[in-house]
Amino acid sequence: MEYVYGAMLLHAAKKEITEENLKKVLEAAGIEADDAKIKALVASLEGVNIDEVLEKAAAMPAIAAQPAAAAEEAKEEKKEEKKEEKKKEEKEEVSEEEIAAGLGALFG
Repeated sequence: MEYVYGAMLLHAAKKEITEENLKKVLEAAGIEADDAKIKALVASLEGVNIDEVLEKAAAMPAIAAQPAAAAEEAKEEKKEEKKEEKKKEEKEEVSEEEIAAGLGALFG
């Protein structure tokens, strides 16, 4: 991850993201740089518009929050439905005494 952070630091400083520059940044931070990882990262960033990627990444949390809010709302609705169902069941349950009293009323 520190390799990506180094590349982002170079980008923020308006410096070219090269193997040499990235290695200098990592070493300045006290990180033992792996040349293969540096080479792979620099190669993967070739032709990438970092500003555009960052812009899209900043919008993602807002988009991701919408389904999360909908899921939370659905959970609350289910809880309410269960509460209402439980209340109906409690109302439908009639004690034996109430049944006996009802039968007694039939036969006077």
